[in-house]
Amino acid sequence: MAERPRAAKAAPAGTGPPDAILSPLSVVGGDPQATAQVLIEALPYIRAFAGKTVVVKYGGAAMERADLKASVTLDVILMRTVGMRPVVVHGGGPQIGAAMEQAGLSPRFVNGLRVTDADTIRIVEMVLVGTINQELVALIHQHGGSAVGLSGKDGGLLTARRIAPVRGADGAEEDLGLVGEVVKVNPKILRTMEDAGFIPVVAPTAADADGVTYNINADIAAGAIAGALQAEKFVLLTDTDGILDQEGRLIPTLMPGDIDRLIGDGTITKGMIPKVDACRAALRDGKGVRKAHIINGTVPHALLLEVFTSKGIGTEIVA
Repeated sequence: MAERPRAAKAAPAGTGPPDAILSPLSVVGGDPQATAQVLIEALPYIRAFAGKTVVVKYGGAAMERADLKASVTLDVILMRTVGMRPVVVHGGGPQIGAAMEQAGLSPRFVNGLRVTDADTIRIVEMVLVGTINQELVALIHQHGGSAVGLSGKDGGLLTARRIAPVRGADGAEEDLGLVGEVVKVNPKILRTMEDAGFIPVVAPTAADADGVTYNINADIAAGAIAGALQAEKFVLLTDTDGILDQEGRLIPTLMPGDIDRLIGDGTITKGMIPKVDACRAALRDGKGVRKAHIINGTVPHALLLEVFTSKGIGTEIVA
C-alpha cells in the first residue's frame, strides 16, 4: 500500500489471477452496483497479493466478541481463498487474566509485558495452546476454511531465551520471570502448511535450548514470525484506531526512526510499546516485511479494509 494519505493510492501491478474468489453478494446495502464497485476496487490488490504471506496478530476485543470473531475469521478465509497466505498469531491476555484470578493469582504487568512465574506459565500454556488455539482452528473450519493449530514449540518454530530485566515506570529494574524473547525462528513448518493450503494458527509459547517453556508476548512473536517469513504485510489488530498523538489524533504513517522519539515523549506507552517494537523487528531495516499496520480490530472486516481498499485504516509503519 502506498504512503499515507491513501486517498490516491495507486493500483499495484497484477501477478496473475487468483485460483478462486468468494463472492460478497449484497455487502453494500444490497446495492448490486455498489457491490460490483467494491469488487472492482479490490481486484488489483487481490492480484498483487496472490501468493504473498500476510501475518495477522489477532487479539483484543476481536477475540472476545462473537460478531468480531466471525468477521476476522471470514476475512482470513477470504484472503486464503483468493490466493494469499495468511498466518494468524493470537494472544489471549484477558482470558489468561481471568484464569489467573480464578486460580487466586494477581496479574501484573511491566511495560505491557506480563510478569510470569511457574504457576502463571502453566495457566498461560493451558489457555493459549489448550483452549484459544483450538477454538480458533475450529472456528475457521466452521466457516469453511482449513487451519492447523500449533505453538512456538511445535516443529522448532520458535526458540526463546529469558528476557533481561526491564526498567519499569518508576525507573527500577524488574525481573519478568518466565517471559521470553525470540532468538530464532524456523519458518519451515509454516511454509509447509502454507504450501499445503492450510492457515497456520500460532499460540505464542516457546522453549529455550534446555526445554524451559516461556511466555512470549504475542505481538513480539508475531513480529518475529513476520520478519522471518519476509511477509508482504504484518497486521496487528488492536482496540484502538492505531497510534494516536497526544491530542488523540491518528498518526497515519510512521518510520521506524520515529518510534523511540514517541516512546520518549510519552506518546507511545504501556501495551502499545510491544506492538511498535514488534513492527520494528518485523521490518528489520528493509530485510523483513514490506509494511506493518496497526489497525482497529473492533471495526468489522478491518483486515479487508486495510488490505483490499485504496484508503486503508489505522497506522502503517514503513521501512
